[in-house]
Amino acid sequence: MSRLVINGGQRLSGEISVGGSKNAALPIIFACIATRGVSEIDNLPDIADVDVALEILSSFGAVIRREGARAIIDTRVLTYTTLPGRLTSALRASTYLLGACLARFSKVDICTYGGCSFGDRPIDMHISAAESLGAHLSDGVLLTEGLTQGIIRFNKISVGATVNALIMCSVCHGESRIYGYAREPHVFSLIDFLRLAGAKILVTEEFISVEGGMLGSSYSYIIPDMIEAGTYLAISLATESDLTVIGANAAELASFSDFLRLNGATVEEGGGYMRALGGFCRFAELETGPYPSFPTDLQPQMAPLMAKFFGGSIVERVWRERFRYLVELSRLGVSYNRFDSGARIFSSVFSSGNATATDLRGGAALLIAALSAKGESVIDSAEIIRRGYADIASKLALIGAKVKEIN
Repeated sequence: MSRLVINGGQRLSGEISVGGSKNAALPIIFACIATRGVSEIDNLPDIADVDVALEILSSFGAVIRREGARAIIDTRVLTYTTLPGRLTSALRASTYLLGACLARFSKVDICTYGGCSFGDRPIDMHISAAESLGAHLSDGVLLTEGLTQGIIRFNKISVGATVNALIMCSVCHGESRIYGYAREPHVFSLIDFLRLAGAKILVTEEFISVEGGMLGSSYSYIIPDMIEAGTYLAISLATESDLTVIGANAAELASFSDFLRLNGATVEEGGGYMRALGGFCRFAELETGPYPSFPTDLQPQMAPLMAKFFGGSIVERVWRERFRYLVELSRLGVSYNRFDSGARIFSSVFSSGNATATDLRGGAALLIAALSAKGESVIDSAEIIRRGYADIASKLALIGAKVKEIN
């Protein structure tokens, strides 16, 4: 366990860099299980989730060599094993093991790898995709005598289910199609990785066509983390600072930038950098949705921004229960009311205090509020924040924040 101690109320300035995308890295790491070769992944973020994912691959017998932000992964000889719960429960992306293990080992224990929570973390779409390719469920284990080409139709957008479908289809001989697929940038990063491994993938507006087979060695340079970039831009506005976010991809953050501009902020975009200046001039109304709509992973970070200025409302269309962080945010002075699919945030005066990170992005929201509040604040369970933000205390210190991490 660790905690962040923040002396807030400081104006920040300078440059802060964005690392590789967590959401892009994890699907590609797990897709290595389906390959039989030596793959290289570059620009990996130095975060806990990547460490856990690589440890999972090692448990199957992968030989991994890490050199800074690069990992060389040899998956020529793997053996299926039931993983300890400490690994799979620590990682929401462990659901990607469902498709990867079926593709490589022809079986997967869904209770171990899927979480078996059909409420908070439903995996019914993942199972349905596997069944469309010839798998069957028996006593909590998905089995197949070999995945076969098929048609997968999703009735709602799911990044995780799309990732699993792509991995499974990539080992099926013949053409498979995926309808209703997710269009996030990290989905296309996975497609590029699978293409280099040998899969023939065609993306149309209506469906993804995949002609699979034996997958070999591949390569990926992990794209910049747009959620990390958006978080730093939110910090800049909430603390009335002038930060230049290096490595931000403005095209991927278009819906986020549009939201900031609509509500009065100034957003500058250049070759590989972004800046957000000013603040909101109105009550802000936000609704999340699948890409290219406003990303759910930047939703919690908007609550302290709304509270800083004129308040706002949030309607969550992706993870409806993603509001546990508000109870903790209220410990730092933020007032709110919950309603069925969202919350109303009131204009508030931040106050220093103690709060606990309940989840990764909710923890980032607490960090934004604590940086804005005068006085000393403490965020417990800070290791949750480090799951998605590498060396966050040091990065913030370089731009003038008074932050230290205590283990």
